[in-house]
Amino acid sequence: MAAAGRWEILRLHVEDGIPLTALAQDTGIGLRTLQRLHARYKTHGYTGLQDGPRADAGSHRVPKELVTLIEGLALSRPRPAMSTVRRRIAPICTARGWPVPSYGVVRSIIQALDPDMVTLALEGPAAYRDKYELALRWAAERPNALWQADHTLLDLLILGPNGKPARPWLTTILDDHSRAVCGYTVFLGAPSAMNTALALRQGIWPKTRPDWPMCGIPEVLYVDHGSDFTSQQLRTTAVDLHIRLIHSTVARPQGRGKIERFFSTVNTELLTTLPGHTVRGQPTPTPKLSLAELDRTLEEFIVTYNDRAHSELGTTPRAAWIAEGWLPRLPESVEALDGLLLTVAQSRIVRRDGIHFQGLRYTSPTLAGYVGQAVVIRYDPRDITEIRVFDHDAFLCKAVNPDHQTEAVSLKDVQAARNTRRRALRTGIHERIAVLASTTEAPPPASTAPAPEPRRPKLKVYQED
Repeated sequence: MAAAGRWEILRLHVEDGIPLTALAQDTGIGLRTLQRLHARYKTHGYTGLQDGPRADAGSHRVPKELVTLIEGLALSRPRPAMSTVRRRIAPICTARGWPVPSYGVVRSIIQALDPDMVTLALEGPAAYRDKYELALRWAAERPNALWQADHTLLDLLILGPNGKPARPWLTTILDDHSRAVCGYTVFLGAPSAMNTALALRQGIWPKTRPDWPMCGIPEVLYVDHGSDFTSQQLRTTAVDLHIRLIHSTVARPQGRGKIERFFSTVNTELLTTLPGHTVRGQPTPTPKLSLAELDRTLEEFIVTYNDRAHSELGTTPRAAWIAEGWLPRLPESVEALDGLLLTVAQSRIVRRDGIHFQGLRYTSPTLAGYVGQAVVIRYDPRDITEIRVFDHDAFLCKAVNPDHQTEAVSLKDVQAARNTRRRALRTGIHERIAVLASTTEAPPPASTAPAPEPRRPKLKVYQED
């Protein structure tokens, strides 16, 4: 009986003065029960009429070993159905003299398992970590103390250089303290160390726009384990710029949540308004924007984003980055920054005819005094007609390739030429092998020469004697 129904019955006794014996006869409730309810009402009031939890709530009238067995079956991979669990425990119960539990009892035992235990047993440590482990939300104490860098493939189709549709990539540099976007680059093709360097260059060197003041060398650069972020070029650049490079834990995206949130904002607020926006399950759109047009659109969006109030900060990212005024750490010059970011360091031996690199030869009069010595060269992958030569940290000279002094040759051009030559050689090899195979498989031509006479044995037989 609900508490409200009990109160209606007791009200007749309390307010109307009807005896409990008469109420017991009229309602069919035992007199002793009404007396207990009346005592609870006088002691605790209306709340005393409510039923409390049963003392045996959550327990089962089955042996403890059987409960453990059912739980073990439910936590095994692949997880069996409840009916399968009951069928498997039935012969065990019969053998041990236990009553076979009903499907409802099996269901209640399985449903009473801790959800975190079920997740860990059936879905693994990663799922358990993402659902139940405590997450520490950490933020840098000041601007430029920590920058995050990451890539994302945009949900957009643009016109590539050949006029065909292509999906661009976006690399972003985000200040952890202020959530301000310090630099970015948008490009076609897979992410590379050079694209990361271009985004870092824009983030470090002061911009020409006064409404985009973020600049400076960060103390820490937080990245994932992508091939461009683990490249020798980025490690060397971080050492030269005195940047501490930290890689996030493998398969733990929680530490990059801030920059992932910015990527989501770009996809939902900017790309949905542009022609060529792609949506899964819908027809492929027709691209209209070029890479340069997308670049300009992204720059305007980022500047607006930096001036927009952030819900967690209570102010704009730009105001949080400027704070009370401070001086960021900057390189000596943009040329020095380009020399570190946009070039790749390699070790080479100076030969009598110059320095050999990527199949090209580089010469300079200064190298005459360093023949046979190891030097460090730096080159720009976008133009390898010229290299810079260093003796340890001291700059020696610029060496040039005599065959390409008046033209720009990129590392990709050299690699493409090598691949073309290699494919041509392989084609020639396959053609010759095919001819050889067809020749060896053809039947030999019929011969017109007379058949040779059979050889006579060298040993004499008895008839010849």
